[in-house]
Amino acid sequence: MAEMIKVKYKGKVYEYPVHTVLSDAAKDFQKDYDSPIVLALVDNKLRELHHTLDADCTLDFEDLGGHSGHKAYKRSASLLLIKAFYDVVGREAIEKLKIEFSIGAAYYCSYRGKAVLTQEIVSDVKKRMHELVDADVPITKSSYALEDVIRLFHDNGMFDKEKLFRYRRSSRVNLYTLDGFTDYFYGYMLPSCGYIKYFDLFLYDGGMMLQLPERKAPERVPEFKDSPKLYATMREAADWGEMMEIDTVGALNDAIAEGQMNEVILVQEALMESRIAKIAEDIASRGNIRFVMIAGPSSSGKTTFSHRLSIELRAHGMKPHPIEIDNYFKNREDTPKDENGNYDFECLDAIDVEGFNRDMTALLNGETIELPRFNFKVGQREYKGDYMTLGGADVLVCEGIHGLNDELSYSLPKESKYKIYISALTTLNVDEHNRVPTTDGRLMRRMVRDFYTRGSSVSRTLGMWSSVRRGEEKYIFPFQESADAMFNSAHIYEIAALKPFVEPLLFGVREDDPGYQEAKRLLKFLQYFLAIDTAGIPHNSIIREFIGGSIF
Repeated sequence: MAEMIKVKYKGKVYEYPVHTVLSDAAKDFQKDYDSPIVLALVDNKLRELHHTLDADCTLDFEDLGGHSGHKAYKRSASLLLIKAFYDVVGREAIEKLKIEFSIGAAYYCSYRGKAVLTQEIVSDVKKRMHELVDADVPITKSSYALEDVIRLFHDNGMFDKEKLFRYRRSSRVNLYTLDGFTDYFYGYMLPSCGYIKYFDLFLYDGGMMLQLPERKAPERVPEFKDSPKLYATMREAADWGEMMEIDTVGALNDAIAEGQMNEVILVQEALMESRIAKIAEDIASRGNIRFVMIAGPSSSGKTTFSHRLSIELRAHGMKPHPIEIDNYFKNREDTPKDENGNYDFECLDAIDVEGFNRDMTALLNGETIELPRFNFKVGQREYKGDYMTLGGADVLVCEGIHGLNDELSYSLPKESKYKIYISALTTLNVDEHNRVPTTDGRLMRRMVRDFYTRGSSVSRTLGMWSSVRRGEEKYIFPFQESADAMFNSAHIYEIAALKPFVEPLLFGVREDDPGYQEAKRLLKFLQYFLAIDTAGIPHNSIIREFIGGSIF
């Protein structure tokens, strides 16, 4: 008779034979989940479904709609695409296939090699992906010696991976194999291709778009929403990284190890300055701009950007004045509440839109107004003699979550507004097949800033992050393409700069904390990076807004 172990699931105890595979156990509890189970939590530690139950434990699961489950799906879909592409095009014809950056729920993938990428090839790749899904081909995981991994990737022409693992401290590396194709992926994977049913693939600007489900609807492929301005911004950043020969973490580590970072930092800051100057020049050249509306997701560097833009506007003969839209928050008792009964500070109705338009129209008409200041401690707007009148050269620089939404400034003439979308849109990759999610950089920025300037713990920042992200997706991202200019505030070196600040904070998150899994994931991610000395970062840099030492 097989040895039995006790498994506690949602307060009840179940018995399973020792060595039961987690994917088999998951079938017993699938009814409790809205979408297919793809990962397990064994004693609060994430495990892939090919693992076995070998001792008494507490068990839970994560489906496709979970944070980690959705990431595992996208990672596994990337492997599926790469395998199918190699099958169709042939290894000898591929110089580099790169999963580059995301546009909404899609990944843009570039190709360089002997073949010309055509719609016929892309259709054949998509067909091959479906064949692997229909056959439910397993994705297996094996451990290899580090030197064997480096040799494998060198022999296969995956030089970005070879470079990455030169800085690996562990002597062993886990690799994934799909139908004879072996690759490395950062993070958890699905057990087989049968789980990867929802995707689309199509030709786009000389590369391919891999369209994947959104987390909120994990079993449906959404319609692709083209974002040409966002794509152009991401493409520009990716091209600049390649020009600098720093488009992956391995290449960045090479630059750090070879003592090149002072030059890299100065070149990056010069690029930032030129982009800000170009925006200021565009504003000045229009001649009738009185309101510069700035919006972007959390920790994009809006404050420093606003100051630096104001300096450039002054250089063009304009007189900028900062206006924080948050000062037009409704008084606390008038603030709307969400479905859970909590104050919803991120919706447009939390702003006194009528009051904002009344004041801005009065300024536009040459009148003098008294600007409010919102007292966040007592939840009330206050007036303390802050009067303003617009002169001929004056321009208001308005920064707030709803800056790009014309419903906020409905009474202002369109020709008087210049809208800027700012975000930290990283195009640095771990390697050619593993992206660095844009949100990871912003999350780490916010952790450091919240802890050092606001006294907020990493646990609290992690706990709030999903709510912050929901607000961004609802109130910021839908309006980004309406911007007159997009500014990418991501620095190619910033995670190496943030590492010495954020790593100790992440180690402080305990196993019983709800944010433990995310903290553990970020700690593993940071292992890929060498740290840099931040002393050489200029004091007007956007990064200084988060690590301290900013002149603004």
